[in-house]
Amino acid sequence: MVLRILFSPPADDPASEMRPVRWRPLRRLLIWTRWLALRFLALMLGLVMFYALVNPPTTWTIASEATAPRAWVNLEDISPAMRRSVVAAEDANFCLHWGFDMVEIRKVVASGSTRGASTLTQQTAKNVFLWQGRSWTRKVLETAFTPMIEAFWSKRRILEVYLNVAEFGPGIFGIKAAAREYFGTTPDKLTPVQAARLAAVLPSPKTRGVNRASNRSRAIADGAATIQRDGRADCFAAARAG
Repeated sequence: MVLRILFSPPADDPASEMRPVRWRPLRRLLIWTRWLALRFLALMLGLVMFYALVNPPTTWTIASEATAPRAWVNLEDISPAMRRSVVAAEDANFCLHWGFDMVEIRKVVASGSTRGASTLTQQTAKNVFLWQGRSWTRKVLETAFTPMIEAFWSKRRILEVYLNVAEFGPGIFGIKAAAREYFGTTPDKLTPVQAARLAAVLPSPKTRGVNRASNRSRAIADGAATIQRDGRADCFAAARAG
């Protein structure tokens, strides 16, 4: 007891008062940061669950850039050839992964390429909930949204939403507007050739056209037939043939 009294700092020692005071603001900041992060994640999860049942009325990009009339189309009313074409063009392993195609990511890393390896799920997360353009903030949010979408949406739902919000040309959003503007038809009547041409513009819809066949559109048509044969289209296949 005597030693404790001798070696303990006095009650009015400034050092003993400043130590807890110095750490208190940092601790409060960490508590508030965690509180905000958890609620932000809860909001993200709530939006994902909501859009699992309700069709997104618009997106940031559509609201600011759309010029052609747009209407929602159920997946059953979209040509199976169009579904297979967009998967063959953008994410051939769509039915096999959980949101991130690790095989493609490893290939990109190994090759040192600067091309992306974004899946349809990642692109849907970006198109529906976020904004266009490259930034670390957007990429982090996209990475957080992607597993949530895979957890609460079916593969058919992901593909349906993607086809209804994707840009197929300057100001032309959604497969219904694209089918009407380019081919004067409806999404359920798109032929394999038309579907491949539409899918071919997706990496760069503002600069690519669909007026004539290209090497890319021919490769997409072949890829669509391949994933139909090998079962990689089974997760979104229609009950009827197409």
